Amino acid sequence: MADVVSPEVRSRMMSGIRGKDTKPEWQVRRALHARGFRYRLHARRLAGRPDLVLPRYRAVVFVHGCFWHGHDCRYFRLPATRTAFWEGKISRNRSNDARNRASLLEAGWRVAVVWECALRGSGCGADAVADALAEWIRGEDAVLEIRG
Repeated sequence: MADVVSPEVRSRMMSGIRGKDTKPEWQVRRALHARGFRYRLHARRLAGRPDLVLPRYRAVVFVHGCFWHGHDCRYFRLPATRTAFWEGKISRNRSNDARNRASLLEAGWRVAVVWECALRGSGCGADAVADALAEWIRGEDAVLEIRG
């Protein structure tokens, strides 16, 4: 299927997609803050610059977009144009995610990943995600992944 907008318009649209302060990230932030958790944002000194850092609990939270991180869900579909470019980009994102996660775990941090699909549509919803995160943060498990 051909793109419905010109390459210039598509380029402008894609460049407008933010890497931080996204809607799913805001949903998680608000819900955790309402539950009494305080955190830092995008700590540069940590591998992968986690979206939320909870130093008191030695925990970090990544909020991953399903498209950009190649999640196996209904919100990810490889684009039909420039397929090789997108396969390479998403593959690099996945390998970076794995490397950053391993680095953080090795450094003694606990790592949670919240996928966008858990917050959208018929997913878990922000409250259910926040409840699961709150339980994990207060617990001792090293890793948590919340999928839709």
